Amino acid sequence: MSFSLHAENKSPYLYILGVAQDAGYPQTGCYAEHCMPGWNDVKLRRGAVSLGLIDPKSNKKYMFEATPNFPEQLFKLDQEAPNKRFEFAGLFITHAHIGHYAGLMFLGHEAMGAKDIPVYAMPKMSQFLKTNGPWSQLVSHHNIALRPLEDNQPQVFDDIKITPFLVPHRDEYSETVGYRIEGPNKSALFIPDIDKWSKWKVSIVDLISTVDYVLIDATFFADGELKGRDMSKVPHPLVSESMAIFNDLPLKQKQKIWFIHFNHTNPLLNPDSKESQQVKSKGFNVAKEGVRLAL
Repeated sequence: MSFSLHAENKSPYLYILGVAQDAGYPQTGCYAEHCMPGWNDVKLRRGAVSLGLIDPKSNKKYMFEATPNFPEQLFKLDQEAPNKRFEFAGLFITHAHIGHYAGLMFLGHEAMGAKDIPVYAMPKMSQFLKTNGPWSQLVSHHNIALRPLEDNQPQVFDDIKITPFLVPHRDEYSETVGYRIEGPNKSALFIPDIDKWSKWKVSIVDLISTVDYVLIDATFFADGELKGRDMSKVPHPLVSESMAIFNDLPLKQKQKIWFIHFNHTNPLLNPDSKESQQVKSKGFNVAKEGVRLAL
């Protein structure tokens, strides 16, 4: 369920730049059977979860998450929406886990030497960046310009509205948010990291009916995936659990759902796996780089 859109179109759209969990695929130090295909074939490697948002009408582009794969993802975004026309107008961060903000380092004077790139972040996230090195240097050197966000308070850019909302997660250094992203015609939810759905006071099932796309945490496919570890200590919604929760939804609602943010152990990284085929047979989507979703 992708769309043949490009930046010459007049309507804004999302462009998937990365789909893996924070550490990417294959993961550092992992030489197990499931990781070796990625080491042996560069085409199978996957960057951490990131979205581009391109608005051809205003000639602006945005990114969600600054991942460790930021250089490659920024290049992909420039190929899709070239800098000669499109202003890089901002980065939206969900929280302070490495796959979601560590790429900010590439904006610093040792690398890109950027000038006042707007970085939209919640209060604790902003404070973390301002008061901890090396991130504080990005602020003091004006490589980034922090733009404060508040829970459920929208940011409006021409035909686009972006609204952060708090979700439960391991918040060692910052709060965690998802984003509602609205264009002139369609809207999306982006929730790459969250604890179990039962820990959230909001009904994800009810939310699905309010938007056109739902890009949600699919870190692990099933229990037992992390060998030798108690997975209750890493309480993401399992894909198997999410599919059970969404099982009674009409097909049209299921087709809105895009699983994303795959751990290196997740068989959904392999489009030919039986698990990938199972997800698709039930009407859901497995996110992949290059997918465009019209807003």
